[in-house]
Amino acid sequence: MAWLTVTVAGTGVVVATGGTPFAASEAASGPGVFAGLPGVSNTVHATASVKQVGALFDGGLSGGHFCTASVVRSAGKNVVVTAAHCLSGGTDGTVFVPGYHDGEAPYGVWPLQGVTLAPGWTSGADQDLDVAFAEVAPLHGREVQDVVGGYTFGTSGSRDNDAATATTVRITGYPSTADAPLTCYNDVTAYSADQLRIACTDYTGGTSGSPWVTGLDPESGTGTVIGVIGGYQEGGDTADVSYSPAFDSAIGALYEQAVKSSE
Repeated sequence: MAWLTVTVAGTGVVVATGGTPFAASEAASGPGVFAGLPGVSNTVHATASVKQVGALFDGGLSGGHFCTASVVRSAGKNVVVTAAHCLSGGTDGTVFVPGYHDGEAPYGVWPLQGVTLAPGWTSGADQDLDVAFAEVAPLHGREVQDVVGGYTFGTSGSRDNDAATATTVRITGYPSTADAPLTCYNDVTAYSADQLRIACTDYTGGTSGSPWVTGLDPESGTGTVIGVIGGYQEGGDTADVSYSPAFDSAIGALYEQAVKSSE
């Protein structure tokens, strides 16, 4: 049995998860979070329970959405996390639409105004650094985290290439051909020393950047994000298996840099 440790940023709290599949996350979240079959995705039209997650659009709702992002808690209350390959060209004209569904933007359309990328990504597209943190501009005098909440940022600890079950996460993301997000839960396993893997069906183009959340509380929307779809083959070479860079100390430093620059 393998274990994965999650450190809650800014608190020094380390949580070890493992044991019976889904037991750790169900203890934190309640079994309702894990209704249905593990690894089988379901479409969500009532997005209030996942309003921290949104689609990235090019220029507005008429521009089409191309990636997924989610609010991560920060002092400035204005940071989202996604995959680096989603924002390698910058943020000009890109908007974040939390809780988007069926052509509606129930929590507003939020312009992005800057992005923090790792030098290893910008210089060499290092797949282990395929993570980006973007700053969200205020809307009507409010910050995005005050409107929809945010996930706590967590860094994952040691992994083993022969890992069986590490922890259980829920992924929510927006296929570019759909008008509502998919959600799915399953166990995370190690793909390499710096990459994580999960089996969830139908995560096609547009789901890059989808957050991997553990300890999810569907009522409050709290939880800890420990990965995003990205990394190996920009998230995978099949719709039914997705990947994420492990949120290690390098990604933690990138998060801290983004938080500081957005204050």
